[in-house]
Amino acid sequence: MSYLVDFNEVSTTGLESSPVAAALAGLRANEARYFKNKYGHDFTVQAAGNSQQTIAYVHRILEKERGLVIDSPPLESTIFQVENIRWAYVFYESGLSINLLYTLDAGGKRAVGFKLSDGMEVPAELASRFKFARQKSKLAGTIRGSFFVIKGEY
Repeated sequence: MSYLVDFNEVSTTGLESSPVAAALAGLRANEARYFKNKYGHDFTVQAAGNSQQTIAYVHRILEKERGLVIDSPPLESTIFQVENIRWAYVFYESGLSINLLYTLDAGGKRAVGFKLSDGMEVPAELASRFKFARQKSKLAGTIRGSFFVIKGEY
């Protein structure tokens, strides 16, 4: 069952097991607001148990591109296309959010982004490989983010 993320009334629905559930909910709502404002797209997520293909897709790219394996269990994910861009998101119990931007046109932008919820530590698997920049959000507090460019075809 899908859950429509409301960025006006931030809810921890589906994220309750996270030690930073409120901050992760704010991060998820921040993404929902971005897609609604920029593309008119309603941001919906599914429980990890109902979205294994999306999670496997993201994890396969992390493994093949950078040899990364995320230790935290996934809680929710989503995959959708707006314009000519496929987007995938996975939200983890630790407070980590991974987004994948994959332009379908040859030579387009393709990247994986990492966002850390306010109050969480940098996961060990990312700490030595990435530097995180800070950004302020009304919905999510301080977000720390990093990314890498995808080189392969997926």
